[in-house]
Amino acid sequence: MNPKGKAIIFSAPSGAGKTTIVHNLLRANLPLSFSISACSRDPRGREQHGSDYYFLGVEGFKQEIENEAFLEWEEVYGNQFYGTLKAEVERIWNENKAVIFDVDVFGGINLKEKLGSKALSIFVEPPSMKILEQRLRVRNTESEDKIQMRLKKAQEELEQAHKFDLVILNDDLEVAIEKTKAAVTDFLQQ
Repeated sequence: MNPKGKAIIFSAPSGAGKTTIVHNLLRANLPLSFSISACSRDPRGREQHGSDYYFLGVEGFKQEIENEAFLEWEEVYGNQFYGTLKAEVERIWNENKAVIFDVDVFGGINLKEKLGSKALSIFVEPPSMKILEQRLRVRNTESEDKIQMRLKKAQEELEQAHKFDLVILNDDLEVAIEKTKAAVTDFLQQ
């Protein structure tokens, strides 16, 4: 396995289960390391700067855009920015590991365009919009307005699934994890 210079890109609508799949993959015995994204929002719950996200604030994020510090970035919602710092990717590749990205759908498309054949892009698809809405509500972390905003965005994101190398339907979490692990292992052996 030669993981250096390779990347695995995970994208999905919020609530589809991509982060759960990513965490399971990171526990597998594979040469992978998680790319910590930068964002402009405040931490939620127990999130920590430097382990969950790099929390830069809106002005700090805009400064890093000007500094050309990002491999990719998106304004996901009004004044809510997310992006991938170039330095984070280099750090992981220098550890002789493949980078795992857990990014929004449009960020995933941008990363795939930039990294080309060095990246495997995976779209995690929810079983239905109804189940997606239930998952978002069970989190109990956002207002009704934010939930409605995420559901509207999810519709747009689902229309982008065909732009990914692989679509994993997350209707049975264990099956989704096993299919993902097999695809990633195969990619890293190429």
